Amino acid sequence: MQYFSVVLAVVLAYVIAHGFTALLITPIQSHFLPDITTFASLAYLPHGIRVLATWLYRWKAVPALFVGALLSEMLFTPGGASAILSPVMLMSVLVGAASAFLAFEGMRLIGFPAYASPRRQIHWTHVLMTGVVSSLLNSAGQSIVFSSEILTSKALGVFAIYALGDIVGLVLTTLALMLIFRWVRLSNGRSAGNRQSRR
Repeated sequence: MQYFSVVLAVVLAYVIAHGFTALLITPIQSHFLPDITTFASLAYLPHGIRVLATWLYRWKAVPALFVGALLSEMLFTPGGASAILSPVMLMSVLVGAASAFLAFEGMRLIGFPAYASPRRQIHWTHVLMTGVVSSLLNSAGQSIVFSSEILTSKALGVFAIYALGDIVGLVLTTLALMLIFRWVRLSNGRSAGNRQSRR
């Protein structure tokens, strides 16, 4: 039951972040960069969800991210329900879902564990650094997956946009999360202060 609630929370967060990207960022970007927009977003918010969900839940986040990405494609991509079942799209979704986990594991193996832990203080720089590694892994994977559809002359540009979009999305999502944490801490502090003053 607890794992189901984790999956539900991650899927919901992913779909919301993808919705913001698809309905707000993509239309603006497609006006200025129509060729690149077909493959990647300049601010891909779901990458932040990938990294933060994996930071919190480790391997358990991967299936939830996969499901979240599938649902997002079905909801926000024209003809998504049929297109998502193509081998290329399924592979793309799998690469995206696994990229953060591979990055966190790689960082752990070289002596920089960045997973959330009650025994360690949160080091946002480690999380962001792992997110950058994850972005590069995702960009490389997506470039391979879509290699037959990308003109060779545009391959480097698409790779760069994937990486940039993932990193910007991660930074924006992390900043939002930090602000939420701060607001919750301040609200809890005020509530505790109010209870103390009533005694």
